[in-house]
Amino acid sequence: MSGVVTKISGSWTTVRTDDGRLFLCKVKGSFRIRGIRTTNPVAVGDRVDIVASPDGETALITAVHDRRNYIIRKASNLSKQSHILACNLDRVMLVVTLRHPETSTVFIDRFLATAEAYRVPVVICFNKCDLLSGEEQEELRRLRALYESLGYETRAVSALDPSSLSLGPLEGLTLLSGNSGVGKTTLLNALVPGLDLRTAAISEAHLTGMHTTTFSEMYALPESVCPAGGAVIDTPGIKGFGTFDMEPEEVGHYFREIFETGRECRFGNCLHTHEPGCRVREAVEEGRIALSRYESYLSMLADKGESKYRE
Repeated sequence: MSGVVTKISGSWTTVRTDDGRLFLCKVKGSFRIRGIRTTNPVAVGDRVDIVASPDGETALITAVHDRRNYIIRKASNLSKQSHILACNLDRVMLVVTLRHPETSTVFIDRFLATAEAYRVPVVICFNKCDLLSGEEQEELRRLRALYESLGYETRAVSALDPSSLSLGPLEGLTLLSGNSGVGKTTLLNALVPGLDLRTAAISEAHLTGMHTTTFSEMYALPESVCPAGGAVIDTPGIKGFGTFDMEPEEVGHYFREIFETGRECRFGNCLHTHEPGCRVREAVEEGRIALSRYESYLSMLADKGESKYRE
């Protein structure tokens, strides 16, 4: 039988088969993803083959189908190399906040670069906009203008205000991702009435999110929200986004403006750090490339070996 992974909790994986049945599954002991050392051999969104147990209550995952795309980051467990957040996605809704807590532009840019590398479209959703002061509203306008100028869709919403939830098309499979405390689960509760997933206030001491989502799970969207049919994957919040398996000369390819401007550099292998005739550094100095984006690019170049990113 074949089906889709809809939930991963501890050592158990839930698979919805093509005929609509749900099975609690284990992964075959000898099974590994070809060419990837990862903390999770299967991820939500995977299409898999399973063999049911004689009692028909559980099953064994025996194979994973080829993935169309996925979002991957460096694992927090250094004994492994990577962690796959989700796969076979139509888009990511990257939920960010300017306060309570503050999402850094480094985090945003690292996520965008990884999504670019694995060909996953991203919509940047600025949440908790009702909490912003006048100065912070201006910062919101500046950031939206920056990312929209690069071709990314942005949204400004308050998950507690249903009238503000204009998120655009949600057909197919959407991953909700972002730092802890930015309101991903609150947003999902608003999209799926009656879901009532648990949420918690952020830590007042550190202005950071508190993990309430402890595993990844896929939820079907109601027809009122997505008439054509769609589903959303809710994931635990992530504090940092360590990029995985990128060579230094490749990083600039995943920053759209750096890639385009870098075509004009004197040297074809320019890393845009110190080389003469570097058009990227000229563009940064002249304000044609945002300093925040260039700093994010440099931070990714600094990733080495088994180290991982931490804000």
